[in-house]
Amino acid sequence: MQDLKYLLAYLPPLAAYAGIYYGGIWSPGSVYVAFVIIPLMDFLVPKSVENHTPETESRRLSNRFFDILLYLNIPILLGLLWYYFSTVAAGAHSMLEIAGMSFSVALIVAVIGINVAHELGHRSNVTEQNLSKFLLMTAMYMHFNIEHNRGHHKNVATDKDPASAKQGEIIYKFWFRSTLGSYLSAWQLENSRMKRLGLPILHWRNEMIWFQVIQSLYLVAIGLVFGWFVVPFALAVAVVGFLLLETINYVEHYGLRRKKLPSGRYENVSPRHSWNSDHEVGRIVLYELTRHSDHHFKASRKYQILRHLEDSPQLPYGYPMSMMLSMVPPLWFSIMDKKVEAYNLSVA
Repeated sequence: MQDLKYLLAYLPPLAAYAGIYYGGIWSPGSVYVAFVIIPLMDFLVPKSVENHTPETESRRLSNRFFDILLYLNIPILLGLLWYYFSTVAAGAHSMLEIAGMSFSVALIVAVIGINVAHELGHRSNVTEQNLSKFLLMTAMYMHFNIEHNRGHHKNVATDKDPASAKQGEIIYKFWFRSTLGSYLSAWQLENSRMKRLGLPILHWRNEMIWFQVIQSLYLVAIGLVFGWFVVPFALAVAVVGFLLLETINYVEHYGLRRKKLPSGRYENVSPRHSWNSDHEVGRIVLYELTRHSDHHFKASRKYQILRHLEDSPQLPYGYPMSMMLSMVPPLWFSIMDKKVEAYNLSVA
């Protein structure tokens, strides 16, 4: 019965559906859930640092329920996008309502189109990896599959990683640096793979070329089905969706750095190089993404068995509250810079 708590992860997309259906002040449905209800629940519900026993971990790994929960997000997201594009095309709502719906849908593009894709992208199963890429298409961020797995996990908490925020870096600058840097890094990684295979960069096996084609065809399909004036709305929810992802990136690694060894190499990635959050409700809704320290410690661990690790730095708030704080740099710095410095002293 405890496993059923992950059904709460469907609450934000259901709220987005409801927002489109009811309109008016309810149009930003998922926004209310993500940035009002969840932070409140994270404040009221005690944090959980409990880890599963080896026996429970084994049971959870063999339980298909956890995989099915992820797979069901695919029709949920596709249905939501269809409903949203149809609503925009109908032209029966005010621009204020459409703006609310757009941000609400963009939030689900981030939560499902990127976060669930992130989980599936770490699987060894080719089908699940392809499902990950398909979901990322809705955020126009298919290159994330390359850069995150082959770049970010290797270079995290170093200046080589565009997705690791520096201490004192404002989030708006980070958005630009991480978005552009990650895209260029994905090209470099895939181009290097082509060279290792003895193939030219402009080859049909270069995934980055395929990603550009697929994402373009996705927009063309939207234009043909719903009308070309809907395409900018598809782009808008994608952009807001991946900026929400980059905001999470900003929070997850802010100010943490790996030491450079005398050999010139960096120390190994450890739980010390990601901010962790054990706030219960946020953990469940984001499929344990907030236990990020263990994810970087061993990226192959499935979400249902991620652990609290004592030596990982702890965020003072859950992810949604941290994301909102990051939007106000002076407030964010006043809280987090002290924690960064205190943590660095504790492990020096």
